[in-house]
Amino acid sequence: MADPNSSIPKDLTVLVVEDNVANFVLIARMLGYLGVHCEWKTSGYEVVEFADTLPRVDLILMDIRLPYEDGYGALKKIRSSPALKNTLVVAVTAEASVEQINKAKAAGFDGFIGKPLDLDLFPDQIQRILAGKPVWEMSG
Repeated sequence: MADPNSSIPKDLTVLVVEDNVANFVLIARMLGYLGVHCEWKTSGYEVVEFADTLPRVDLILMDIRLPYEDGYGALKKIRSSPALKNTLVVAVTAEASVEQINKAKAAGFDGFIGKPLDLDLFPDQIQRILAGKPVWEMSG
C-alpha cells in the first residue's frame, strides 16, 4: 500500500478557518492522517494577524459562513497582505452549488470543497491542491 504522505512535503502548515468545532476536529484528523500540521482560527476576523504569527502557512482552508467576518472578507485581507497574497486559499462550505463555486472563483479563491466533507475524497483533494492542481468540487 502506498504511503499517503509520500507526495506531501514535510513541515507544511494548513490554517483552518472554521467556527464549527466538530468540523475542525474532522479536518484536523484528516490532515493529521496526511502528516500535515494545522492551526485553527474560528473566524475570518484578524486571520491575517494570526497567520503572521505562524512560521509558515502553505494553505488556508476557509469556511465561508463565519462569525464577525465571512470567508470573502477574510480572503480580501489575505490577498492584500504581502506575506500571504500568494498563499493558496480554498473555500470549504456547506453552501455547495455551481453558483457558489462561480462566486468563489470570481472572488479569487484557489479552490472549493463542499461540505459535508467526504472522508474518502478529502485526503486526495488536499494532496491535489498542494500539488498545484485545481480542485473545485461539491460534496461527493
